[in-house]
Amino acid sequence: MAQIVLFHSAYGLRPAVHAAADRLRAAGHRVHTPDLYDGRTFDDVEEGMAYRDEVTNDELLRRAVTAVAPLLTDPAAPGLVYAGLSLGGSLAQNLALADERARGLLLLHGTSDIREDAATGIPVQLHVAEPDPFESEDWLNAWYLNLTKAGADVEVHRYHGAGHLYTDPELPDWDAEAAEQTWRTALAFLAEIDEADGIGTGDGAGEG
Repeated sequence: MAQIVLFHSAYGLRPAVHAAADRLRAAGHRVHTPDLYDGRTFDDVEEGMAYRDEVTNDELLRRAVTAVAPLLTDPAAPGLVYAGLSLGGSLAQNLALADERARGLLLLHGTSDIREDAATGIPVQLHVAEPDPFESEDWLNAWYLNLTKAGADVEVHRYHGAGHLYTDPELPDWDAEAAEQTWRTALAFLAEIDEADGIGTGDGAGEG
């Protein structure tokens, strides 16, 4: 099954990220959950974003690249599926579009800018609240058009009335129905990637 790198949000590597990884592992995937905050976690979004700004986006991207590098050393191994939550989605997108061997991109709650010269043929699935205070309608429309123009096969799933980070049960954004639907749809997406690539079920071992 897929080897997935799952990046956390601006809240840090919270229990919800581990729970998400465990759910993916239970489906047979190998999942890595890099800690880009050196153990720091937050319950308040403003505190998390302040720490993100203190670290800087460039440094977070450098840490993400460093975390993924050991997974890319075997040219015979299947490529990675990049995944991320909110801020982590932005990092996952940047890494996936720069990795010629990437197998897919799974985004929850967040996206990133797309370079004009971007080119990729990977499948992409986005799950986002509707409306979302960090992902406006105009932004998402432009994001979709630009990523499709780059060659990606893009799906967007919207969840009306859910909070921004609705998959974390310990946050006010939590929406149980939207979260459950998101993970069911995401698992089907990953299964389609494996089927397209002809990769069978693994042992579900994981790191991170």
